[in-house]
Amino acid sequence: MPPVAPAAPAGLPAAGGATVPAGVAAPAPERTTLSGRRAGSATASAPAAAPSDALGRLKDRAATALFERMGARLTDPSLSEEQLHALVRAELNQVVEEEKVPLTGEERKRLIRDVQDDALGLGPLQRLLDDDAVTEIMVNGPEMVYVEQHGKLSRSPVRFASEEHLRRIIERIVSKVGRRIDESSPLVDARLADGSRVNAVIPPLAFNGSSLTIRKFARDPFQVHDLIRFGTMSPEMAELLHACVEARLNIIVSGGTGTGKTTLLNVLSSFIPDGERIVTIEDAVELQLQQEHVVRLEARPANTEGKGEITIRDLVRNSLRMRPDRIVVGEVRGGESLDMLQAMNTGHDGSLSTVHANSPRDAIARLETLVLMAGMDLPLRAIREQIASAVDVIVQLTRLRDGTRRVTAVTEVQGMEGQTVTLQDAFLFDYSAGVAPDGRFLGTTRPTGVRPRFTDRFAELGIAVSPRVFGVPEEWTLR
Repeated sequence: MPPVAPAAPAGLPAAGGATVPAGVAAPAPERTTLSGRRAGSATASAPAAAPSDALGRLKDRAATALFERMGARLTDPSLSEEQLHALVRAELNQVVEEEKVPLTGEERKRLIRDVQDDALGLGPLQRLLDDDAVTEIMVNGPEMVYVEQHGKLSRSPVRFASEEHLRRIIERIVSKVGRRIDESSPLVDARLADGSRVNAVIPPLAFNGSSLTIRKFARDPFQVHDLIRFGTMSPEMAELLHACVEARLNIIVSGGTGTGKTTLLNVLSSFIPDGERIVTIEDAVELQLQQEHVVRLEARPANTEGKGEITIRDLVRNSLRMRPDRIVVGEVRGGESLDMLQAMNTGHDGSLSTVHANSPRDAIARLETLVLMAGMDLPLRAIREQIASAVDVIVQLTRLRDGTRRVTAVTEVQGMEGQTVTLQDAFLFDYSAGVAPDGRFLGTTRPTGVRPRFTDRFAELGIAVSPRVFGVPEEWTLR
């Protein structure tokens, strides 16, 4: 008998001495039809099982047989993904034929899909990952799975067979990116092959069972026209931001959790002209830049001995020796903010980053706090001067009550007045339009009518911006 695939943890002894992968039930000694009767018997001695239970038992037997038949071929590096999936489907069809259990076409398709997902994919989560309408998956233990669709949370009927089943899926995710998760390191950030962000927490930190959160990203990165179509930004705002990136202004994207900061950072990065060397720095690689000359750097956690950690700050410092034209930091959340500000102030114009904050003013305060985390004993005025001279534009993202994500402010950082960093809004969200009957906000982000000082730089570089970008529409009066 071929060995059990290494992807499955140590198994449990089954009838006849065969090894069954962990999390897969041992095959029943007698075959059961979907009606709940034992094959070959006129009446069942036990109460009839529900069809779904019978299908579940058949799925367990099929999964066991698949692992026994394929063995190490499931992890054969010489097989492409397409070849491996085709091989698994062929073996599964053969297993189902040998079971001789009557199945409808839909039951057969579901059985093969479920077992294939368990063998090669992420089990019950695979269908949610394949659904483009699902933007986030939240697993709160094996029996409670929530999804976000169109900005709204709902509970999914998907569930795991057991805590062990959920743990096996988590370990499969983190092992593919060289991370580990166990009792000594019970939480981890990772990513899927498509770039989706993953956070996992296991007991003892997760009290009610392992927790898994997956932030999905579109297979095809959103472009600026997509954000305009969604209502996230207006065409005038897109034109201004395009000019800001082209003019090499330093831009901070600010927003709360789940507001779309990474998506907007991707769109802003797409405005960077071809021919420039871009260095991206992230905790877990998420950005999907379309340019050719991109160096992608990813932080690394400590190993089992507590050594080998490479932080975002280490990467920011190293990137300065890599001759970058642009530095794109996925998110600043610690002392690396000081290094980033120094880079912006020492010739690395046109850099981009994101920060967690609820308004442009809060973003300035947040950057001050992060710089203090660098451990440098700097006076507050010196920190504010660094921020005022380094950051040119703050783009504020907000997730509104209707679930939509909007750019609610585009703000220029003008400099210092006394002890205060001065800000001037170029665009603000207009809430006065009210709410539609379906609960959707009717407002949009409109120009304030104030022409930012950085437009002088546009003129110097020959970057044309339409006058309507800063015009005040007749139907809107500033209050």
